[in-house]
Amino acid sequence: MAETVTRTLPAQFIEDLGRDYGTQLAALTALPVDTTKFAPTVAAQDALQTAAYQQATDPTKGLGAFQPFLTKAETAADAATGLTGTGAGAATQAGSIQSYMSPYQQDVIDTTLTEFDRQTQAQQAQQSARALGVPGAFGGGREGVLQAEFLANQARNRAGIQANLLQQGFKEAAARRQQDFANQQAIATQQATLGGGLQNLVQQQISGLGRLGGIQQSQQQAIEDAARQTAQTQAYEPYQRLGTYGTGVAQLISGYPGQTQIAQTPQASPLQTALGLGAGIAGIYGGLTGKNPFAPIAKTLGF
Repeated sequence: MAETVTRTLPAQFIEDLGRDYGTQLAALTALPVDTTKFAPTVAAQDALQTAAYQQATDPTKGLGAFQPFLTKAETAADAATGLTGTGAGAATQAGSIQSYMSPYQQDVIDTTLTEFDRQTQAQQAQQSARALGVPGAFGGGREGVLQAEFLANQARNRAGIQANLLQQGFKEAAARRQQDFANQQAIATQQATLGGGLQNLVQQQISGLGRLGGIQQSQQQAIEDAARQTAQTQAYEPYQRLGTYGTGVAQLISGYPGQTQIAQTPQASPLQTALGLGAGIAGIYGGLTGKNPFAPIAKTLGF
């Protein structure tokens, strides 16, 4: 009985496409991809960012630029604090009341007292003349009592004048000292304000430089990222193209009807079977004896 074999094969052009796709895929994947061409990179700091950092760390122009103003403010504050000192040494220590006394204070006192003494002597002579007319007219005792009382009163007046002058000088010195204290406080406040204002300006400048530099750095980073993506796209373009090719081949295979091929193997006739069997036996016999028993028959049939 004949044997029948049925096979469904793709169209020849699809088979050719699949063979071509496999050849290209093997060749392409055998080549390594150079990833260094699209490795990620980080944009360097912009010049403005560098300037911002340098200014921030500069002790004379950066965030520390306010320090001299604070030092001056501290000095002025210390000076003002020294003006409030009290105690036993407060009258003569640096910044004390004594240091604010007028340098002409003693001259004024001396001149005033000298004039007072001169007038006292003149008044004493006039008093002697009025009381006695002629010295000694009423006796030395009465004249002595009047003179002693007059001189005592004058001494008290002289001491009062001196005390008043000293008190006035003290008040004036205290007022000057108080004014100086207020001035030192104002200077300290002004220096601190200037220092704080300078620090704010420096911070704003550094912040502005940093923001501008950040914008420039972001732009540069975007350029580098775009270049990296372009290089990556170029590197994988053959794979994408081959993938599209493979997808098309797969769609053709799934959507195009295949070819049916039928192969039959015919059944042997009795004569062919006998001849085949005889040939087999003859082959065995010939192999054992070296003779072919079917040679005459073959000769008769014309073989």
